[in-house]
Formats: sequence, C-alpha cells, structure tokens
Amino acid sequence: MGKDQVKVRYDQEGDILYILVRGGRVKDTLEVGEDFFVEVDEVGKIIGFEVWRARTNIFSELLKYMDSLKEERVGI
Repeated sequence: MGKDQVKVRYDQEGDILYILVRGGRVKDTLEVGEDFFVEVDEVGKIIGFEVWRARTNIFSELLKYMDSLKEERVGI
C-alpha cells in the first residue's frame, strides 16, 4: 500500500467496514465508540478503522443524508 493510499473494504457477511489508512502491523485495537474501533501500530500511529454494523451505522445514515439533499433540490 502506498504512503498516501486509503483502502476501503466492506465485509457483507460480518457487516464490517474497514478503512485502512496506512500499512503496518497492528499492535492494538482501541474501542473508541459503540461499534467503532481504531487500529494502531507499535508507536501509536493509526493504521485503520473498523465500523461494525456498518449498514446501520454508516449506510443508513448516508442514505438519509442523500435523501435530504434530493428533497432540498426538489423543494419538498
């Protein structure tokens, strides 16, 4: 993975969204909120994020936001 490349993966079966911000070996996973985790390396730099129940926590909220944008354009 290049220095400035972010990779995003979605595991449909587990309903987990992975956002990898840099390469490296994960030393620890920190729970920073319900269903939200940060993976860090041995010096504490962020390697990536995990969002559990992504359909609820991310996708449904994103769809609500997109619907609100459509309503603004139509004037509803």
